[in-house]
Amino acid sequence: MRVLIAAGGTAGHINPALAIAGAIKKADPTAEIHFAGRKEGMEYRLVGQAGYPFHHIEITGFQRKLSLNNIKRNIITLWNLALSGPKAKKMMKDIQPDLVIGCGGVAQVAIQKCCQNDGLFTELVLASRTKAKCDALKEKLTGKTKTVISTAEVDADNVAALCALIRDVRPDAVLNLALPYQDLSVMEACLECGVDYIDTANYEPENTDDPAWREIYEKRCKELGFSAYFDYSWQWAYDERFRKAGLTGLLGTGFDPGVTSVFVAYAKKHYFDEIHTIDILDCNGGDHGYPFATNFNPEVNLREVSAPGSYWEDGHWIEIPAMSIHREYDFPQVGRKDMYLLHHEEIEALARNLPEVKRIRFFMTFGQSYLTHMKCLENVGMLSTTPVEFNGQQIVPIQFLKTLLPDPASLGPRTVGKTNIGCIITGVKDGKEKTIYIYNVCDHQECYKELGCQAVAYTTGVPAMIGAAMVLSGQWNRKGVYTTDEFDPDPYMQMLNEYGLPWVVEENPETVA
Repeated sequence: MRVLIAAGGTAGHINPALAIAGAIKKADPTAEIHFAGRKEGMEYRLVGQAGYPFHHIEITGFQRKLSLNNIKRNIITLWNLALSGPKAKKMMKDIQPDLVIGCGGVAQVAIQKCCQNDGLFTELVLASRTKAKCDALKEKLTGKTKTVISTAEVDADNVAALCALIRDVRPDAVLNLALPYQDLSVMEACLECGVDYIDTANYEPENTDDPAWREIYEKRCKELGFSAYFDYSWQWAYDERFRKAGLTGLLGTGFDPGVTSVFVAYAKKHYFDEIHTIDILDCNGGDHGYPFATNFNPEVNLREVSAPGSYWEDGHWIEIPAMSIHREYDFPQVGRKDMYLLHHEEIEALARNLPEVKRIRFFMTFGQSYLTHMKCLENVGMLSTTPVEFNGQQIVPIQFLKTLLPDPASLGPRTVGKTNIGCIITGVKDGKEKTIYIYNVCDHQECYKELGCQAVAYTTGVPAMIGAAMVLSGQWNRKGVYTTDEFDPDPYMQMLNEYGLPWVVEENPETVA
């Protein structure tokens, strides 16, 4: 058997391809494996190390921003495109493969879960800058759901293009699963077209050196006392416009933020008259076998954990150096883990909506290997968002680093262990002090068996679907812009149990000092 594998760009595409090649060779030692890609890409080095034949095709991408340099690069891209077709045909003729495998794009958990809920999600339009990813997901789901799926290409940064697509499709709501950088452009398009909006994380600027944004940011740092790049103020500013338009904007329906805030609302409704403290604990006890990798988008993840930490106490923010507050906690079904205090967006919303709360903190677990690698990368400038010139080109160090790291979606087949995410809440009920711990435990391998993903993607994608379901069904029907803690938590909590994220309420748990 002869097999041709095309994979390139990032380790997250190449490593799964090499894993496939290894599995084929194990099943059939006589199999002849060939790889196609760029000699300038990471694939050439990694495939060469693995000992497989490599076939070079020159591929470059189109540059969207208008400049003299980009025009030159696009001319080269057109030239490469003209040459690559005949070269690919000759390669296929020479190799005559029995099987061709492409390793790119990732299916999103939220879409698959929407398709499981096909009584509500009767039609879906999957839109992305890379339409091929949407097409692949549609093909994967065809015949497995009653949901009618179509696909489209769109640039989420382009409000006019988004509006054109929304007007053509006429959806009941838009579920934004893009990066936080695109939140505002998608919200603008929804406003212009009169469509409800749902996302999983609050806005964060892609270019933190933009002077206009910088001016507003520095004013906020001075007034509020925390310096994280992400905050809700940009999206809360849309509240009045959404109200006047009669639209719902639901912010941050991932797990944290999202489910953790619903946990707090559920606790307030059923267990407390008054809440005094909230500790949000995010533990990933999984092991993917890599010396260093991130469990979600590397750029967003590394910016988050390398920033100063902060927490809410007695009506104001307290900011601390990054990773300077450390605690240990014995997580149910996972074990005792090291965790560190971080700034996190749901603190901002909970502090605003629950003024009686005296303290809110967020902790996330990290192993020593992760911390050592991250500190080293930070020290040499690889986490910087400021562009630098390299070989005549402007590159952003953290974006370049992202291309070298494993794609989080590729971690699914190799990750074992469990996550535990929840809230320890203290307060008063009927005049007596009370403490509860609401949490979910999610198994990486079980997630992979069901949807082909690891638990971090699963715990984000399922709540995204649930939040969209709340808005579409009318169960969460308030005009304006809101976070998940501002609605009735009961139907959301019920759907968590129904769609793979069962939760536990433990009374009198171990607390965090």
